[in-house]
Amino acid sequence: MPIKVLDAPALQDDYYLNLIDWSSQNFLAVGLSSSVYLWNAANSKVNKLCDLGAADSTTAVGWSLKGPHFSLGTNNGDVQIWDIAKMKKVRTLGGHSNRVGAIAWSSSLLSTGSRDKTILQRDLRESAPFVNRLLGHRQEVCGLKWSPDEQQLCSGGNDNKLLVWNTHSAEPILKYCDHLAAVKAVAWSPHQHGLLVSGGGTADRTIRFRNTLSGSTVKTVDVGSQVCNLMFSKSLN
Repeated sequence: MPIKVLDAPALQDDYYLNLIDWSSQNFLAVGLSSSVYLWNAANSKVNKLCDLGAADSTTAVGWSLKGPHFSLGTNNGDVQIWDIAKMKKVRTLGGHSNRVGAIAWSSSLLSTGSRDKTILQRDLRESAPFVNRLLGHRQEVCGLKWSPDEQQLCSGGNDNKLLVWNTHSAEPILKYCDHLAAVKAVAWSPHQHGLLVSGGGTADRTIRFRNTLSGSTVKTVDVGSQVCNLMFSKSLN
């Protein structure tokens, strides 16, 4: 049985959006239509962080790894940075020309993926809205994750491709083209260096285990259904 059930009216039914994220400080962020709500797991209090208004909507949410910073992607292509300790917006970052559906933080960079097919690398210490633009997908970027050692970023797209980038490359260092549908679900193992798992959409229905050190696909599992999300246990392999 669930220990808590939260009402989520206007939670958008869209495979490509990432509307829920849990912070290291034990806050759950949920994007509901044009608003973002925060649930404090310690005391069960709910706060409304913001409302983007009738002309826009929340398409992705993502917490920074340690600090109080929170990012939200919008339908119009902006990325907003909020300081949760002050409940205040600190920056709005442009650069995308379409909705931002995928967000991934490392300790120094914020990566955002969009329906405009691009990934933008942002350094919040810089005044520029982004420091690098990665071009590799031919359709919407819907999955993004940094490896635990922060040396590699993987991206999944609606073009059925899984790409792996390193911190210096303008081109992907690895390309996997074996999924038969969109790749939204991606996860790195915290236990095995270079182990990356990806899941495909409705026409694919498989989870594929990759060794990014050798570039090989180690194992394929047919799960009989669209794969929407993947996560490794932090304690067990």
